[in-house]
Amino acid sequence: MNKEMLKIAPSSSEDIEQLIHIDHLIWNDKNTPQVSKWESIEEYEKVWPPGSQFVAKLNNRVIGYIMFRYPTPLPSNNHVIELMIGIHPDYQGMGVGRALVQFLKQWAQENGKRKICLRVLSTNGTAIHFYKSNGFEEQGRLKNEFLINGQYVDDILMFCWLDE
Repeated sequence: MNKEMLKIAPSSSEDIEQLIHIDHLIWNDKNTPQVSKWESIEEYEKVWPPGSQFVAKLNNRVIGYIMFRYPTPLPSNNHVIELMIGIHPDYQGMGVGRALVQFLKQWAQENGKRKICLRVLSTNGTAIHFYKSNGFEEQGRLKNEFLINGQYVDDILMFCWLDE
């Protein structure tokens, strides 16, 4: 993949169908405690309206996304954002996720954020390795937080400080 051709920008309403498609391809009971199946563009748009995430495009095709939200509605927690990321299976391992994380880190710094956090299931070793390679470290673990397919799974809390 030619990384110079990769474009990262806020999502638009034209991207939603492709974002839904990626979600349906990547989320399963190994990487999320609840697999969501979006029934319509309108349903997706209510949760993730245009502009609420950044998309990575290659030749005008959405190949990944990174979204964030505030962990709480408290103003005292406004310096922290929680990320979620998804990459189309055909483009995993090609640097798209790394480019999206770097983009979000820069955006967060420019917007006064100091910390990025995330949650990842202990069964998702690939994602844990990816996050560690992008500067995240474990800050806590919720033991046996989820019961998935008869197995208890830990929820790992990870974070990264942003440079001042």
